[in-house]
This record gives sequence, structure tokens and C-alpha cells, in this order.
Amino acid sequence: MLWLSEILLQNQDIDSFDELIALVKAGARRGERFFRMDIKPPFKDTPENWEDRLEAAFTAALDEE
Repeated sequence: MLWLSEILLQNQDIDSFDELIALVKAGARRGERFFRMDIKPPFKDTPENWEDRLEAAFTAALDEE
């Protein structure tokens, strides 16, 4: 299972929501089948619909396989 908090802890050098999206996609491509958003991303550019955007990125990466 891919947890948002784990992504952020393991990649403390990222500075934007777009970089986070890339990491979520990478997690899905590595074979993770489930994604849980247990915290809100701390970036200034985090949009209001951040949950929908991250879920869509994860699902899209799964569909690419």
C-alpha cells in the first residue's frame, strides 16, 4: 500500500505538488495497488481538489500498465 505520508517522508527534497504527482505515479508503476491519503500535502501550490488530482494520477498510472 502506498501512503502519502510515506512518500513525503522519503522525499523531503520535493518542493511542489507537481513533483508529488510524479512520485505518486511512480509508486503505481512500481506495482502498488492501493493509495491512501492520510495527510494534506504541505506545498504552497497544493490545489483545493488535491485528493482528486492525486487519486487520478495514481489511477492513470495503473491504467497505463
